Amino acid sequence: MTEQKETVPVVVVGAGPAGLMLAGELRLAGVDVVVLERLAEPTGESRGLGFTARTMESFDQRGLLPRLGEVETSNVGHFAGVPLDFGVLEGAHFGGKSIPQSRTEAMLAGWVDDLGGDVRRGHEVVGLSDDGDGVDVEVRGPDGPRRLRASYLVGCDGGRSTVRKLAGFDFPGTAATVEMFIADVKDADIKPRWAGEPVPGGMVLAGPLGDGVTRIVVCERGRAPRKRTEPPPFAEVAAGWQRLTGEDISGGTAVWTTAFGDAARQAAQYRRGRVLLAGDAAHIHLPAGGQGMNVSIQDSVNLGWKLAAVVRGQAPDELLDTYHSERHPVGARLLMNTQAQGLLFLTGENTGPLRELLTELVEYPEVARHLVGMVSGLEIRYDVGPGDHPLLGRRMPPQELATESGKTSTTALLHAGRGVLLDLADDAGLRRAAAGWSDRVDVVTAEPAGTDLDPPADAVLIRPDGYVAWTSPGAGELPDALTRWFGPATT
Repeated sequence: MTEQKETVPVVVVGAGPAGLMLAGELRLAGVDVVVLERLAEPTGESRGLGFTARTMESFDQRGLLPRLGEVETSNVGHFAGVPLDFGVLEGAHFGGKSIPQSRTEAMLAGWVDDLGGDVRRGHEVVGLSDDGDGVDVEVRGPDGPRRLRASYLVGCDGGRSTVRKLAGFDFPGTAATVEMFIADVKDADIKPRWAGEPVPGGMVLAGPLGDGVTRIVVCERGRAPRKRTEPPPFAEVAAGWQRLTGEDISGGTAVWTTAFGDAARQAAQYRRGRVLLAGDAAHIHLPAGGQGMNVSIQDSVNLGWKLAAVVRGQAPDELLDTYHSERHPVGARLLMNTQAQGLLFLTGENTGPLRELLTELVEYPEVARHLVGMVSGLEIRYDVGPGDHPLLGRRMPPQELATESGKTSTTALLHAGRGVLLDLADDAGLRRAAAGWSDRVDVVTAEPAGTDLDPPADAVLIRPDGYVAWTSPGAGELPDALTRWFGPATT
């Protein structure tokens, strides 16, 4: 069969949460994208369970939360099993509870479909070549071989990323030292252990998901990693659970099972030329505290608007370098804190004194705030340029606003995925200065409705990902900030 050829602005490999979120962000900006997924159908597995406050805010700023129905949140979290009260930070919570990854993926897939995204299942990437002007992608699919020519290629294809390997990304870190299991089990009487419970020989976790299903995690020390070609049988998982707890759950039925390890690796670069990585393709780690899917989705939220601006010719290629400079440190802290939790979870009884000490320390509000900020992503502050305003580089807090057209909010203003310049002092000079970017940035004259903006500002420039790029006062010149993040003005 003759090889087919096709040209597309962006190819995304992988239809998991990171890939679908990125595809949606690109389509929202009017960029055509093809998503290639090796699997013919979603697995139905849900390694991720719920999402953090930052991810909820990312969904909310695109108007996606209603697609998930009622989302219950909780202030109860943990660090390596040590309870944390997320209420120590304003607006913080442990995230949407008991929402399986499969439901999140289905929601994102529906969004991408509504936006006209092209998701191709059963298509496996088998080769790629970046010649500096574009990327040739070799694909094996149901209709035979195909070659796609893309301006940019993004690997969102998981911890064993084919894109990462084919493109030659370095992936330093530490190999797995132990094998662990996750399973969703029906019709078994299992005591809840939501935060994880250290037991002689390892750690176990159990949380009810509803409809008679319980999520269990089995971490048995001394169990060497194995190379598997298929999920572990439930009998093997149940046997490990019984060794650690003395409880027999073998009469239950597994909805699905999987094995995982404590490997910790991060791509040395998130970008090589016209090939980029996001999500698990860029970082793998122990799934402690449910951070992985959240960091992956937020990788895509950071990258999407930047890649769209470059593809559309509105911003220079160098804007993509800020994706690595902003998100690589986030990934590094993710690996650090999950490795620290792994030491407390998995090293053995000799960590008991350290756990007791940490339990004492989290009673101090400053310590609790530090840990909550770390595992929730609420601590993130990007380097957006000169200035000393407390909002600079941080996510814009939700703010109700009053305009001539009626009430709105900073969250609603971000639904379109464009930049937003809030004119809070009715400054005609400010609006004139921003006129050259009207094709990319919405200028909104408003005043706070109800509570005032804290800390106060006369004007705030918000990037499409919800982070503050400039304020008045407290930063440099507005045209400089607009040019840096949105490219040159339109003449």
